[in-house]
Amino acid sequence: MKRIAILIMGIILTTTFTQEATAQRTVNRKVVTTKRTVRVPKTKVVYKKPKTKVVSVRTLPSNRRVIKHNGLSYTYVNNKFYRYYGGRYIPVAPAIGLRISTLPAGYTRIVVGGRNFFFFDGIYYEAVDDGYYEVVQPEIGTIIYELPEEAERVEVDGDILYECDNVLYEKIQVDGTRAYEVVGIIEN
Repeated sequence: MKRIAILIMGIILTTTFTQEATAQRTVNRKVVTTKRTVRVPKTKVVYKKPKTKVVSVRTLPSNRRVIKHNGLSYTYVNNKFYRYYGGRYIPVAPAIGLRISTLPAGYTRIVVGGRNFFFFDGIYYEAVDDGYYEVVQPEIGTIIYELPEEAERVEVDGDILYECDNVLYEKIQVDGTRAYEVVGIIEN
């Protein structure tokens, strides 16, 4: 009789702990955000630090590829885009619509409104029908958890935001974790 009672008690405890563990795996993210911005004229963006020095290189590794888009040539190597100016290669953000055949190593997949985006180093990609990945502007409300290294702190209408490749981010909290939400695009 004792053995049956112990066995029943064991089953009850196992079931209880299994249900608790399953409940703990379910993640409901609570997003805390303040306001929305969509299109911002470049004249309203005030950079908080002096202009950064553009780092250029004279040569690139031999595994580089040249990608042409809208009459411009981009050199793509080691997950970065470059343009050739005056004998030097300058790192640049690719134009919207430019396509690559393979995503950069270390990309992050982001789902926004049922659409899959791929994010790497400040650049957003979306898969297109012919097996390529196209550079796109992110959706307003897209959330990332780490800003690219080259992101800069800016002020827009008195609000402190972060800018990278003409995309504005606002620092927010998601379940107590720091995150960044896309709140606007800088117009040229």
